Amino acid sequence: MVLELPSRRPKRADARRNFDALVAAARDAFADQGAHVSLEDVARRAGVSIATLYRNFPTREDLVEEVHRDEVEALCRAADDVADLEPWEAFAAWLERFAEYIGTKQAFSEALNRTTEGFQACRRAMREAGEPLLRRAQEAGAARPEATIDDVLRLISGVCAVEYVDEAQRRRVFGFALAGLRGR
Repeated sequence: MVLELPSRRPKRADARRNFDALVAAARDAFADQGAHVSLEDVARRAGVSIATLYRNFPTREDLVEEVHRDEVEALCRAADDVADLEPWEAFAAWLERFAEYIGTKQAFSEALNRTTEGFQACRRAMREAGEPLLRRAQEAGAARPEATIDDVLRLISGVCAVEYVDEAQRRRVFGFALAGLRGR
C-alpha cells in the first residue's frame, strides 16, 4: 500500500538528517517516558539544539503527529506483509501489529480521536490498510459479518489502552477480543 500521508520532512539532506534524528529520538523518548517527555530531552537525544527542534516542530503536537505518521506507515506496510496468509490469520496478525503499535505508543492512543488533518489522514490510512483484511476474513466466514474496521480498531484500542498485571494477562484479554471477532 503506497501512502500519501502528510509530512513536514525537509528536502535538503542536512535538514532531513536532523529531522529524521528528531523523529527517531522522539519515538524512543515517548516509548521510554510517555508523551509528556521534555522537548529538551528529545533534542538532546537527537544531538541537535532545541532551536532545531522548534524549527522543525513548532509545537509538541507537531512532533507527536510526525512520529505517529511514521508509525502508521509501518502499520500499513504490515498489512501488505500479512496479505498472503489465510484470511483469519492475516487479519489476526495485522491486529496483533496494531495492538503492539497502540500498546507501546500510549501517546498515540489518543490520536485516533484527534481532528487535525495529519491525524485524520493517519486514521484513514489505518482503516484502508485493515479494511481489505477484515473484508477477506468476513468473506471466508472467519470474521463476524457485522463488524466494521472502525469497530475493530476501537475495540483493540480500548483493549490496549489499559494497564495489565503482566504480558500474559494482556495476551489473554487480546485473545478474548479476537475470539469475539471470529465468525460463527
